Amino acid sequence: MTAPLALVAAMHQELAAVLDLLPDERKTVVAGREFWRGHLHGQEVIAVLCRIGKVAAATTATALIEHFGVREIVFTGVAGGLGPGVRVGDVVVAEAFLQHDLDASPIFPRHEVPLYGRSRFATDPALTQRLADAVRQALPDAGLHRGLIVSGDRFVSSTPEARALQAELPDALAVEMEGAAIAQVCHDYDVAYAAVRTISDRADDAAHGDFTQFVETVASPHSAAIVQALLSER
Repeated sequence: MTAPLALVAAMHQELAAVLDLLPDERKTVVAGREFWRGHLHGQEVIAVLCRIGKVAAATTATALIEHFGVREIVFTGVAGGLGPGVRVGDVVVAEAFLQHDLDASPIFPRHEVPLYGRSRFATDPALTQRLADAVRQALPDAGLHRGLIVSGDRFVSSTPEARALQAELPDALAVEMEGAAIAQVCHDYDVAYAAVRTISDRADDAAHGDFTQFVETVASPHSAAIVQALLSER
């Protein structure tokens, strides 16, 4: 039996857009979370709201692997743009994740995960390529970027903080609050992981704008279209 594919979102609106694609979803509650099991294009999928932040994301990823036996996790959501040329409405497909707020120095170098000997966790190359192909198919007019996304337990929404991250991590394309935690869990379990983020803001003083409206009118349709394209090609 083929293991189910997990579809993870951090916002209710994005999960609802994905659930609308599943004709036969049924709910299971694990660790206080609602996991929706169904099918799309003949593939068994499990959709779940991971909630916001690294701990919540790690709990969700662990439950998906331990309880449901998933071997592939795909995250869809929004992020703040950091890299030059990464504009609002663009899409970033992650090739690696790093925790920008992790600092166990001087015992370990800044950003390095203690006892791992690394600060960056790569996404699965094959699944990432399929996800990027799905973005191109679903959103041919959207700007597409691939590279590093950084995560932290803070909503980055000031120009000084955004500029500090850009200076410290010049290859970072976007910043969010969950991806690096899931990447570390997937590394531990040897589970394939890929993630796509629609850019909702530039993580600066204007980041607080009408965030909810952007999620509902832009990011959620993006997530649904990308998932539809990803599963239709399997």
